[in-house]
Amino acid sequence: MGAETEVVCQQGVPAPEVQYFTAVRGSPIEELVTISSPLSHPPVERVRVSEAVSADVPASQVEITPADSTPDACLESIVPQFVPSIRSGSFADIGPRRFMEDEHICVDDLSTHLGSPYRFPKPSAFYGVFDGHGGAEASAFIRKNVIRVFFDDAKFPQSSEVDDSYLGEVENSLRKAFLLADRALADDASVSSSSGTTALTALILGRLLMVANAGDCRAVLCRRGEAIDMSQDHKPIYPSEQRRVKELGGFVDDGYLNGVLSVTRALGDWDMKFSRGSPSPLISEPEFRQALLTEDDEFLIIGCDGIWDVMSSQHAVNVVRRGLRRHDDPEQSARDLVKEALRLNTSDNLTVIVVCFTPLDHREQPSPRPRRLRCCSLSAEALCSLRNLLDGSGGH
Repeated sequence: MGAETEVVCQQGVPAPEVQYFTAVRGSPIEELVTISSPLSHPPVERVRVSEAVSADVPASQVEITPADSTPDACLESIVPQFVPSIRSGSFADIGPRRFMEDEHICVDDLSTHLGSPYRFPKPSAFYGVFDGHGGAEASAFIRKNVIRVFFDDAKFPQSSEVDDSYLGEVENSLRKAFLLADRALADDASVSSSSGTTALTALILGRLLMVANAGDCRAVLCRRGEAIDMSQDHKPIYPSEQRRVKELGGFVDDGYLNGVLSVTRALGDWDMKFSRGSPSPLISEPEFRQALLTEDDEFLIIGCDGIWDVMSSQHAVNVVRRGLRRHDDPEQSARDLVKEALRLNTSDNLTVIVVCFTPLDHREQPSPRPRRLRCCSLSAEALCSLRNLLDGSGGH
């Protein structure tokens, strides 16, 4: 994962342009950053440096090393770590379909939701969108059992700190949870073998955002207004998925896996999978993407493919960002995005979750409008009356 560290540089004495880079013990350097030092005492400059680490790096482990031997430059402090303030809103609509097959879950405070036996870094939150197909049985089953399967059955690791070891345990636990959920659908008699669901989950632990995806739901991070995809759609037309499908004996016909399914990864659909333990063209194995949240990260959008079929990630970010600046309500922003997809003639069910990382009322305040001065003219008669009035007042 590409983590990010913010460094403050203050220049106390005149110095030429200096290059610095951050070195984290045991981690390769990804980027060299140049800091210009003007002759006058400058304001504090914030510099973002990408590092190949996957968790918060304590200040004691970060070394700032000059790229040359210039002794005049100094780094006096490190910016306090950003702590996200989590709040979310969601909205779902049946769209033009006859039946609703989408399900979703929003847990803004995971520690409180699960109770005292669980220990997580703060804040902690969990979100999921499950887009069913072949009936709503599979998605409804996953929504009903997701907390038990993901945190109890998968024995989700507990810790109050995020480090490399814990990060690996979390990823392994989520991978196991997807496989357990898939097998649970096979074992439950109430779920048809032709029913399946895509699944995308987003987990927030402190500043860590981890997205696990199997299918064509999508998570998009807004960073200073720019859309950053936190998942890849698993479509049969994508070369990497198509290659895997063909290697395992499947085929792609007109964009559909084995001529039937529009995704290459899903939970359920056991009528299309081989017996347990046998590799299958259709798998439930999730792919992971991670990010270390900073103050530049504004919100996360999680949506089913009914959204992404008709708009780009950047379009969705623009719609949500514009709405949040107007009303600062993530639920209303989720409604706005669903409304936009309907306007663009989507043909599917619609589900959206918007997760904000800043507290309420953290909006950019519009600059005050300048007061407009109105000019008016007086007739000669009015001007004469005003002059007489003023002269009369001056005589007292």
